[in-house]
Amino acid sequence: MSDFPLYALSEEHRAIREAVRAVCDAKVAPYAADVDEQPRYPREAAEALQAADFHAPHVPEEYGGAGADALATCLVIEEVARACVSSSLIPAVNKLGSLPIQLAGSEELKKHYLGKLAAGEGGFSYCLSEPDAGSDAGAMKTRAEKDGDEWVLNGVKRWITNAEESEFYTVLAVTDPERGTRGGITAFVVEKSDEGVSFGAPEKKLGIKGSPTREVYLDDVRIPGDRVIGEVGEGFAIAMRTLDHTRITIAAQAVGVAQGALDFALAYAQDRRQFGQPVAEFQGLQFLLADMGMKVEAARQLTYAAAGRSERDDPDLTFFGAAAKCFASDVAMEVTTNAVQVLGGYGYTRDYPVERMMRDAKITQIYEGTNQVQRIVVARQLLAGIQSEL
Repeated sequence: MSDFPLYALSEEHRAIREAVRAVCDAKVAPYAADVDEQPRYPREAAEALQAADFHAPHVPEEYGGAGADALATCLVIEEVARACVSSSLIPAVNKLGSLPIQLAGSEELKKHYLGKLAAGEGGFSYCLSEPDAGSDAGAMKTRAEKDGDEWVLNGVKRWITNAEESEFYTVLAVTDPERGTRGGITAFVVEKSDEGVSFGAPEKKLGIKGSPTREVYLDDVRIPGDRVIGEVGEGFAIAMRTLDHTRITIAAQAVGVAQGALDFALAYAQDRRQFGQPVAEFQGLQFLLADMGMKVEAARQLTYAAAGRSERDDPDLTFFGAAAKCFASDVAMEVTTNAVQVLGGYGYTRDYPVERMMRDAKITQIYEGTNQVQRIVVARQLLAGIQSEL
């Protein structure tokens, strides 16, 4: 018999999972319900993740970070999401916001901003979407005009996760309207303290209530020329390349919340008794639990496979990133909804966490590209013949 690769985590990756789970069990999960109910930013989780160096694990060691690979970063996000999806947006959005610098920024930008992020001196958010530019990101209207050695930015960004909490922002702006997405958009670093930066009221959301979502207003924001990420005109390409990598973190988030819901449903089904026996003994419920378990594991394996391609920057990353995000988020929505069903009327109340998990799971089908957009991406990759031979 020929050798066959074993699909298993390394000892190092298993140790990371155990370490993150310990932190989450002690300092994240106990506050998850209150964070949702208030709603409020998860300060306890933020402090705990930072203390353990899990707040931005992707930052390379040369810039003071933990140097976690793509799979390890996914494990961090998955485990935090298992306890509290709002809290998992801390490492997820820190990667999303800072990855453009890591991928295309100058060495000076990397040292300065990745160093500050790793040191816990401020989070990083990502400003791509606008009121009239959601799935059609290329329709953005935010402008950046050159003025000597500086740039002046004007516009509105919408749906910005952790806005106002973050100190730093990657902002995409039009620098050449005639060229559009093909050389007419540039990426910049904007700081919260820059004059002319302000924020809208927090959105009143269905889920992830502990993660503030606000508009970011840019009114004659003047920044130095060395805050351009990459070259002028490369912004849209950088933004799309970033999403290829970070969609996988949303897949990990989806796997985490699905696993959390499954864990709770399993424990409940074994404890809850009806007709003189645990409801877990009923075949109809067993079938439901079986489907939940199979789909969570399938989503996990696809996510980990995508993480490997992200780490290697494989040519089929776009396919795997979109597929993992789409499949895992659909699974998360199905599994959390079914977890509510397992608990029956109790599942519909705030006394139990599965209704929160169901509300939180919904956003994974929407942000970083709706699942309709992901299916378009996947189909185009298939039609172009870009898919790995397994």
